[in-house]
Amino acid sequence: MRREAIERLLPPVYQRAAERGGVLVALLSAMETMHAPTEDVLASVDDLFAPYRAPDRLVLFLLGWVAMDHVLSRTRPDAPPVSSVSIGRLRDLLAVSASVARRRGTAAGLREVVETVTGHPVAVSEPADRPFHVVVRVPAAAADQLDLIRRVVAAEKPAATTADIVTEGEAS
Repeated sequence: MRREAIERLLPPVYQRAAERGGVLVALLSAMETMHAPTEDVLASVDDLFAPYRAPDRLVLFLLGWVAMDHVLSRTRPDAPPVSSVSIGRLRDLLAVSASVARRRGTAAGLREVVETVTGHPVAVSEPADRPFHVVVRVPAAAADQLDLIRRVVAAEKPAATTADIVTEGEAS
């Protein structure tokens, strides 16, 4: 808050005293300096919640807000989350989280989440001969991310559905 704005909030007798300078002016200037960091944060508060402008340390927290923190892993239940996914892919996941939320529990929603976190195209099918079952076909290039893919599929598939994850080249 600028010194002049603080001064306008004071009673008239103090406002007149501030016109003459002195200790009150110095005190108001100190108050202005103390408010500056908070004012800077408030001026750009929307950056804290924007997927591509939020600080890196806040991205993991925001994933919890949009119910996508299952892409993170924990070494212990009380440990902070860690991610094997790059910060750029996590930001992409934040950006598509509203779209995914509308399609959660569908093959299209599952495919979008897996593709976003792995960076590889996948195919999700529902075999006609196996009701309540999905098959997620993953390219061989994503084979090193199978733990992540299993975690995402377990969280994103419908609750009463079973799932198989098949890497390219494997028999189905």
